[in-house]
Amino acid sequence: MPDTATVVAAATRDSYTRIVATLIRLTGDWDLAQDCAQEALATALERWPAEGVPGNPGGWLMTVARNRAIDVQRRMSVERRKLGELARQPPEPEAPAHDDRLKLIFTCCHPALSLEARVALTLRTVVGMPVADIARAFLVTESTMTRRLTRAKTKIAEARIPYRVPEGAALAERLPGVLAVLYLLFSRGYDADGEPGFADEAIRLTRMLPGPGEVAGLLALMLLQHSRRAARRDREGNLLTIAEQDRTRWDHAAITEALALLPATDGPYALQARIAACHVAETTDWPLIARLYDRLVTVVPSPVVRLNRAVAHGYAESPVTGLALLAEARAGGGLDGYPFALAAEADLTARAGSTGRAITLFEQAAAAAHSTPERQALLKRAASLAAE
Repeated sequence: MPDTATVVAAATRDSYTRIVATLIRLTGDWDLAQDCAQEALATALERWPAEGVPGNPGGWLMTVARNRAIDVQRRMSVERRKLGELARQPPEPEAPAHDDRLKLIFTCCHPALSLEARVALTLRTVVGMPVADIARAFLVTESTMTRRLTRAKTKIAEARIPYRVPEGAALAERLPGVLAVLYLLFSRGYDADGEPGFADEAIRLTRMLPGPGEVAGLLALMLLQHSRRAARRDREGNLLTIAEQDRTRWDHAAITEALALLPATDGPYALQARIAACHVAETTDWPLIARLYDRLVTVVPSPVVRLNRAVAHGYAESPVTGLALLAEARAGGGLDGYPFALAAEADLTARAGSTGRAITLFEQAAAAAHSTPERQALLKRAASLAAE
């Protein structure tokens, strides 16, 4: 039988966001909602070992958190009407399709906030991450991050940002911003030195979003990338390329789900998901990948997409073609000192037969890498070429 801490952790994953979101809706106080949710979890850790785990852990936590909110608001002499409304709410509300969690996500990701504030507020309020951990992720002090979160919540209150899921044209307008935040959250967990829990949370939150199209595309993209998480490193912790990975360690259930979700549209996430699907196929169809990047670059003409397009054409046609496209991408700006641009040039150069130049480029890419696993992988490539 799992211990109490394990049961509380599972209940937290399942219910924390719903509890916080519901209390924010009922009280209008973001800090109070988070405090009461945390106190409910602490109470569970204290009482469940002696009293036993309740049949509905999430409902128990919701009731305790809501009752705590009532007590706090009573002591603070909050207006009686709001207190009465809060006390009359059902103890274990069921989550409807557009439930409070979705309202919370859309509020945290409102375009009136900066992208950094959206991500930080989502991590703190929706995911429940400690401020200290968020601060480390953004490379700032805990006090700085606390002030940023306070400013974001103050702006929501002062701007009277509505606590709801938009509909119709407003939903279509706001959804890309929400997807961008969730993909950034996923990427922070998928990176070599990232926190895997970020990726799991991003997938969970994306499943809540309404609508097909780009939502399905983003979910498919995340599932395809995350499906390889167990095979991305060897026993020593070194990063492995897809070609080096043990495919039996991939999450094939996630891959099957993702392939069934793939939309046939040309949205940015849909196109990236279809590219990712090519990489998990038995044989990599580089000509198809190159064509998909040709379409993606018209939708998202970013330096990184242009870089990836150059690599794809380098494999679909020839390394010389890839190097020419890479030079064009560099001329457009945004890739100076980017380690993956150096690594791509090194790989294409090696395949073109210039081993010495490729070794130098891999070493330069390693020097510019932002994480130890990436640096080690690039140096390994350089050493492998030198040994040939």
